[in-house]
Amino acid sequence: MFSLETGARLIQSGQYKNVLVIGADKMSSIINYEDRNTCIIFGDGAGCVLLEPNYDGYGLLDSQLHVDGSGREFLIQPAGGSVQPPTAETVAQKLHYVHQEGKTVFKFAVTNMANVSYEVMQRNGLTSADVDWLVPHQANLRIIDATADRMGLDKEKVLINIHRYGNTTSGTLPLCLYDFEKQFKKGDNLIFSTFGGGFTWGAIYLKWAYNPS
Repeated sequence: MFSLETGARLIQSGQYKNVLVIGADKMSSIINYEDRNTCIIFGDGAGCVLLEPNYDGYGLLDSQLHVDGSGREFLIQPAGGSVQPPTAETVAQKLHYVHQEGKTVFKFAVTNMANVSYEVMQRNGLTSADVDWLVPHQANLRIIDATADRMGLDKEKVLINIHRYGNTTSGTLPLCLYDFEKQFKKGDNLIFSTFGGGFTWGAIYLKWAYNPS
């Protein structure tokens, strides 16, 4: 979602006419299959969207993105980056796998993902009747349900495919768009909502720009 915001602003600047925004993660390469806290949750996935200029009020209309580094220890891959490069010791200690403290992540995500989505609605004068689709990060059904409840949305407006792919992290939103694209209509109001490691979270208000063929 941070990349979607960046891509939209690059087009808005007038310097770029077409931007591909790609979300792709091979989570199986950093999952410890002896850790039941993570191995049953994550999946591999990738998706891509094409952004183009629009002058009729469609596309990305608003966003609210947040970062709070105090949550890094609760959802993290400890080694493999510049702070702790790979060594024989880091591999032996299994520090190249995702570490997640599920209860802490859930509490933080269920509150912030729901609140930021509602805040974007309020900021743009949207009621639950105005929102056609919620496109949520596919991490946990209870988090998705809490976000929909905070927004006052019926379940029919909530896009869910976690049962097919698991949590594909940055792949979840484009995969949702792909799976449900045929249901969208030009002018539909979509709210994207997500939560990720670090912690990061946010919401985007987008007006769908075309009728699928």
